[in-house]
Amino acid sequence: MDVLRYSAFTTDPHGGNPAGVVLGAGHLGDDEMLRIAAELGYSETAFVDGDRVRYFSPLAEVDFCGHATIATAVALAERFGAGPMRFHTNAGEIAVETTVADGQVTATLTSAPAHSRPATATELDEVLAALRWDRADLDPAFPPHVAFAGNEHFVLAAGTRERLAKLDYDFEALGDVMSRGGWTTVHLVWAESAELFHARDPFPPGGVVEDAATGAAAAAFGGYLRTIGKLGSGRFTVLQGEDMGRPSVLTVEVDDRPGIRVTGTAVRI
Repeated sequence: MDVLRYSAFTTDPHGGNPAGVVLGAGHLGDDEMLRIAAELGYSETAFVDGDRVRYFSPLAEVDFCGHATIATAVALAERFGAGPMRFHTNAGEIAVETTVADGQVTATLTSAPAHSRPATATELDEVLAALRWDRADLDPAFPPHVAFAGNEHFVLAAGTRERLAKLDYDFEALGDVMSRGGWTTVHLVWAESAELFHARDPFPPGGVVEDAATGAAAAAFGGYLRTIGKLGSGRFTVLQGEDMGRPSVLTVEVDDRPGIRVTGTAVRI
């Protein structure tokens, strides 16, 4: 068993979102995987047994994690060579393509089929109360939704970059709302343009205040933009982690195929 540490969606080990990658994990039980994930302390750790991958936060198993998938693919490509990969996850089969240029591995995952639905008025009120936001803080061009691309995320668009930067929420209250809704993160975004978004992702169900890069949420957001008819060119960039001092860059591609493609790099810590 090898326990590796990578930071995803960055080429700088001081940026991006750290993830554990445990190779040769087939002999580990659920309790052991949860213990290792808690000891590493990252928002998620991927446990790899052949082409089977499971993801654990410090508190619980997660069906799918984008940044840990990118980290795993880069780790495997560095060891065994780049090319196509297929991971069997709790969210279904995830295809990943890896390429190498100038010594840097880049990975592109294709998510589970994405879909999105409008949030209910009650869901919105509860999330806003836990965030300590008002309806006036929102961008009316991007209606609140619950979006899925492997797991569910509550999508909420801030009207200004300043509103997004000021994240001071009630951890227990938001965690309770998310637990009842079955949501993995709340995906907070601000649209700088049709092809550039800034994002923040509170993750209290995993015991984490905020994720620095969230590939699963970026995929779900791509499906959301397709649903509401605001895709633009079909390719956009998500900048995340800026307000945490861990800048991350996620590239998302959306077309009429069910899955959403998310591209990024990863670097060994």
